[in-house]
Parts: sequence; structure tokens; C-alpha cells
Amino acid sequence: MLRLAKLNRYSEIVPRKFSWICTFAFESTSRIWIHSSAEKDTEIERIIKVVNDHPFPDHPLRPTLLQHVPPSALSTRLVEDVLGGLFGAHSNGLKAFEFFKFSLQQSCFRPSSGAFEKTLHILARMRYFDKAWELMEEIRQKHPALLTLKSMSIMLARIAKFQTYEDTLEAFERMEENIFVGRKFGTDEFNVLLRAFCTQRKMKEAKSVFNKMHPRFSPNTKTMNILLLGFKESGNVTAVELFYHEMVRRGFKPNNVTYNIRIDAYCKKGCFADGLRLLKEMERANCLPTIETITTLIHGAGLARNTTKARELFNEIPRRNLRPDIGTYNALMSCFVRFRDVKAAAGLMDEMEEKGIRHDNVTYHTMFLGFIRSKDMDCVSELYEKMTEKNFVPKTRTVVMLMKFFCINRQPDMGLNLWHYLSEKGHCAHCHALDLLVTALCSHGRVQEAFECSKQMLERGRYMSEAAFRMLERFFLQAGDMEKLRKLDQMIKRLQKILPPSRGHATGILSLTTT
Repeated sequence: MLRLAKLNRYSEIVPRKFSWICTFAFESTSRIWIHSSAEKDTEIERIIKVVNDHPFPDHPLRPTLLQHVPPSALSTRLVEDVLGGLFGAHSNGLKAFEFFKFSLQQSCFRPSSGAFEKTLHILARMRYFDKAWELMEEIRQKHPALLTLKSMSIMLARIAKFQTYEDTLEAFERMEENIFVGRKFGTDEFNVLLRAFCTQRKMKEAKSVFNKMHPRFSPNTKTMNILLLGFKESGNVTAVELFYHEMVRRGFKPNNVTYNIRIDAYCKKGCFADGLRLLKEMERANCLPTIETITTLIHGAGLARNTTKARELFNEIPRRNLRPDIGTYNALMSCFVRFRDVKAAAGLMDEMEEKGIRHDNVTYHTMFLGFIRSKDMDCVSELYEKMTEKNFVPKTRTVVMLMKFFCINRQPDMGLNLWHYLSEKGHCAHCHALDLLVTALCSHGRVQEAFECSKQMLERGRYMSEAAFRMLERFFLQAGDMEKLRKLDQMIKRLQKILPPSRGHATGILSLTTT
């Protein structure tokens, strides 16, 4: 309808005898663009599936890549998108690392900082810190221009999360002395270090770093906002306000980000009225609210169960010369779902489509949550069907939520359908999703299918959980099927030689004879 309306307006300007030419050209161009875009997405999915399905660690990945991925096809954008897909798919980090190294070895390929950062993020998330440092060293030698503040932030944030305070400071020094050679570290790098602690809610460590290093690096407003954000993430509104006043006393002028952090702190504590008060204070200070400000307040209204005010704030957006984005729609949708008004939330989803705003994972998760709370199996199934028709792949928490819903409601076929859908897209489901699926399949006597899903997880280089393994072990022992039990045990033992240790995952069986 929208395209027809545009064409009709255009035909009023262009002479009638030429209008059919314009229409034909417009539609032909659209078809070519859609076709090429769809082909590109298909190629990305194919390569992700090749990497994910590769048996690990039984065979090297490089020969498979040489066979299925022609070097001429490796554009900068394609490699970035494949690595982004592998990150979202929770792929084995070593396989993603091998794919990136494979692309670097192709003379026609020009690497980007985005591809490097995604690979680094995949390795650091899985705690492959030795490999991550190895990658940074290689990039320093061959492509130093790819080293950015973002790559520094990715590495430091993960080290701050999984290792000690001293390890994080040592990593910062190592980057300054050995990785970012020739770069003089200043306030921006100092801010990255502070953010690493603040995002992990380690405010004691963040304050220690600030007190220790601020004489060397001159703090700016961004520095203070990072610390303010850290106090907010810790859930301490009093600490947020105390630090805000300290920030003002030090001579730093609050900006949009400062006010947004304070408003969010109050809203998340259920103090919505204080959030509105800060909005007025913000306007009096000639600090214009942004779309993030209004989105935060809409979310706060939802937490306070004030749907009237949430809708009012949403309707005010055009009058503030702002445009609602996907985050704003998601915030209002969440507000309606929280108030059990699923019909209004579904209406927003339709409105997004009409305005050309694509649904993201938060959109789907919110609507699935609303339907699940309403115990509406039909609506969940209908939305799931629409999502898969659009080839949308949900993120981990949505996958786990759907799998739990299907399995609890005695719908193992739907759970198995979701598992196969993710596999076809080249994605690895989280081990929690496998736990739920294995439990549901075994309780319905479908142990062979549970075994196949577990084997697929291990073949892709991902651990299965202790709980899922013990459940299969019990059924196999009852059936006397020792061969399948040995197969799983061998696969787990092979992974343990390569993957970092991870709590809560299967360690195999000690001895089949004693068992």
C-alpha cells in the first residue's frame, strides 16, 4: 500500500506517457535489491552452518573452509556478518577464530576492525584468553589500524568479569606497553578501564582505579558518567545521587547522559515520580531530553503500572521533535504486557510493521512473554510460526523461554522443531535449552532423539550439562545400551582436552564397569 501511494504521487508529477517506465524501473530495482539481499543472507547462513556443523575437534576446519568457501567470496561485510552470526549462535570460539584466521590468509580480503572485534569478543566470552592475546599480537604486527578502543574494552571487560582486579590492571599495562605500541594512553583509555569494572558492578575496584590513576589521566564528563552508570547498575540510588553532587562540586557539567542515568536509576527502583521530576529539572537546565530519555520514562511508567502515563509520554514524542524508535515501541509494549493488556501490545507490533520498524529480539521476547503469561498456546504457536517464516533467529533467553513453555506444556514436537530450526540456521542452542528438551523427550520415551540432540551439541564443540548427561545415562543403563553411553563419554573427554573447564557441565562417566 505504501509503495503504491508513493507511485501514485510520483505519477502526478511525471507525464502520464512516461509513468509506466518509472513504475517498471522502480519495481525492477526493488526486485534486484531484494534478490541480492536475500542471496547474501542465504550465503551468510550457509557459511555459519558450515562452521557450526564442522565436527570439533576431530578434524581441522581449514580444509572444510577451502572446500565450501571460495576466497573470492570473502568480502569485508560478509566476514563481519558471518562472525556476528557465530557470536549470536554461541558457536565454539576456536572455530570462529579459525574462520577469521582463514579470511586473513586470503590476499584479496581486507580485514575490518568490526570482524576483529567480533572474533575477540567470541574468544573472550568463552574465556580463551590465551587465544585472545595471541590474536591481538597478530593484529598488532600485521594490521595495527584495526586496534580500537572497542577492542580494548571487549578484552578488559571480560578479564574484569572472570579474573582478578590485579589481572585487569596488568592487562591494561600490557596493552599500553606491548599491544597499542606508539599510542599515548590518555583519558579515553582510562575511561575504558573504568568502564570494565563499572559494567561488572565492581564499584570498589572502579573507585580504587579512579583514585589511583586520575592524577595521570585528566577525567572528563564521560569519566564521571561512567562511574555514575556503575553506581546505577549496582542498584544504589543514594550512591548515584551522592556521586552526582560530587561530580557537580568537581566542576563537571551534567549532560543528557547524566540525566538519563539518574532517571533510569529512579525508575528501576520504582520511583517513577522522581524520574518525572528529573525530566523537568533537565528541561530547566536547557538540557533537551533525547529519545533515550523518553524511552527510559516509558519503561519506568511500565514498572509503576501506569499505562496511561506511558501512552501519554509516547504520544508526546512528535511534539518534542523526536521520532520513536524500536526501543521506544518495545518499552511501551513491555508496559502493556506487564499490565496484561496483550491485545494493545499486539497492536503495537502491527503498528511497527506499518511504519517499517523491524521487530527485534526484545519485541518477540516481550510478546512471547505476554502470550505465555496468558497461557495462550495458540497465540504462542502463531507468533512462533510468523517468526520462523521471517527467518528470524531469537537470542538465548527467548530460545530458553520458548523451549521451557513447549516442554512444560507437553509439546516436545514443538521443542524439537525449535531445535531443528536453530540448527538449520547454523545456530547452537544454549545448554539450558538442551536440558529442557532432553528432559521432555526422555519423559515421552523418545530417548534416541534426546541422544541425537546431545550428540549434535557435543559435535559442534559445546558442552552438555551434567543434568542432561545423567538423565541419558540413567535411561541407557536401564536399556542396557552401553554403546551410546560410551560415545557421549568419549566426546565429552575429547572436549575437556581443548575447552576451558566450565562448572555445571558433564564430565563423562568415571568407569562403565563400576557403573
